[in-house]
Amino acid sequence: MTHYRDAAEKAARSAGELLRQNFHRPRRVNAAEAHDIKLEIDVEAQNLITTSLLQEFPQHALYGEEGIVGDQTSVHQWVVDPLDGTVNYFYRIPHFCVSIALRFQGEIVVGVIYDPMRDEMWSVQKGDKPTLNREPFRVSDRADVAEAVISVGLSKTGVTIESGLPLLQEMVHRARKCRLMGSAALDMAYVACGRFDAYIEQGISLWDVAAGWILVETAGGSVDLRPRTDMKDKYSIIASNGVIDLKL
Repeated sequence: MTHYRDAAEKAARSAGELLRQNFHRPRRVNAAEAHDIKLEIDVEAQNLITTSLLQEFPQHALYGEEGIVGDQTSVHQWVVDPLDGTVNYFYRIPHFCVSIALRFQGEIVVGVIYDPMRDEMWSVQKGDKPTLNREPFRVSDRADVAEAVISVGLSKTGVTIESGLPLLQEMVHRARKCRLMGSAALDMAYVACGRFDAYIEQGISLWDVAAGWILVETAGGSVDLRPRTDMKDKYSIIASNGVIDLKL
């Protein structure tokens, strides 16, 4: 499976370099909504990833934020967010990443998250320990919410914002600090390596959290991902170090 992980890292670095090189250049907006922006470079980054992965593995499928490629019933499916943190990127906030995961028969077996501005690569394959720039890591061991740093995501729709606000209010009072950073994948990576103790969001897509899911679990943490019955292809998620008692 190492060749899958290597291929994901290579694709993530290529897309990350594209994003980094264009970070200070004018943005071309494909679509703008109340709480979200779609950029032309999102599509360019996914096309770069698609070419890199499917040229090497032509029988695989790709399921990404910017579209799908190949037979989605394939036993190998790449789950890709080419630019997680697009709004940050648009406003030149250097907190965004590339997220690539591989599912085999529905199970995530490879996860890679790359932050091109800090040159940080979180990477893992099933059966191995996760690494950050080739150094192994684990989740934090903080069990007390009063000592914890917790990320609470506020999603893009009115429904999920309204459901997330009470949760944010509760955690602001209970935790040492709450953070709203604008990149779900990096939130997951930060939980995995112990920078955060938990990440909670009420409406998220699989491509946002697929790579982070395997990173958190292989680092010793836990992920509770549940489909939302009221929103197609959306999930609620609680990712944590596995010992903290959030009382949710």
